[in-house]
Amino acid sequence: MMPAATDTLTAQGTRQGRTRRHWLPALVLLPFALLMILFQLAPMIWVLVGSFQTPDGWGLAHYREILSSPFYLQSFGNSFRIAGIASLAGLAIGTLGAAALRHSGEGIKRLLLAFVTMTSNFSGVPLAFAFIIVLGINGAITLLLKSWGWIDGFNLYSGSGLILIYTYFQIPLALLLLYPAFDALQDDWPQAAALLGASKRQYVWHVALPVLTPALLGTLIILFANAVGAYASAYALTTGNFNLVTIRVASLVSGDIFLEPNLAAALAVILMVLLGVVTAANQWLLKKSYVNKGNQHA
Repeated sequence: MMPAATDTLTAQGTRQGRTRRHWLPALVLLPFALLMILFQLAPMIWVLVGSFQTPDGWGLAHYREILSSPFYLQSFGNSFRIAGIASLAGLAIGTLGAAALRHSGEGIKRLLLAFVTMTSNFSGVPLAFAFIIVLGINGAITLLLKSWGWIDGFNLYSGSGLILIYTYFQIPLALLLLYPAFDALQDDWPQAAALLGASKRQYVWHVALPVLTPALLGTLIILFANAVGAYASAYALTTGNFNLVTIRVASLVSGDIFLEPNLAAALAVILMVLLGVVTAANQWLLKKSYVNKGNQHA
């Protein structure tokens, strides 16, 4: 066989091998792509299109109604306030837990990670039922604390109760997200900072915190989105009587009297836009922190 023909066959075989390597991953990812289209992209497009449909045709009537209604604006305010407080509290406790977990022994670490993974799935109606049994009006701990005179006026079925429940299911998620980030901290950094005369507080503020800032900000955004989108726990606890965006959307979709799915779609679109703005701000802060780090190293 001529050398030119051999080179041609070799090139064709190489191209076929490259094509096969490109198509095989695509075929493997095809089921996941179909699931994403069916359960994420398609519903999002349906919600977006439905938000502009009115009884008179197409328009912005639903958005004008929402933005001019104190009731709906209050639902956004309540959702963002409860989600913000619960996310900050969950982030603070999760950060302390991840720091403590990093310095634990391997046996304790595996046990705690297994426990945290299990508790991260404990949410929704079972979580609300558990809190009602423990901290409800006639809950076991509530009656005990009242008999000791340590609690007065706490109402689980209010905004304070929702913050408590939201914080509870935010802590395991924050810990699982932050625990890998602490691996970026080297064990010899505290000793090196101490040799240079830095205190523990200075080490945390000037060394550990800048390294962990991207993970902390990213985790905070995930926790915030998770809390804003929570529905089952809030509904089971308050039976839909607390004004949250998710409860308002559900009542407009499944209500017997006020059945307005297009208005619910407009509420969902506004919520998605607000969360998108928060996520974009987070990405901008992360990019800025990376740029500042690069300038400092330079």
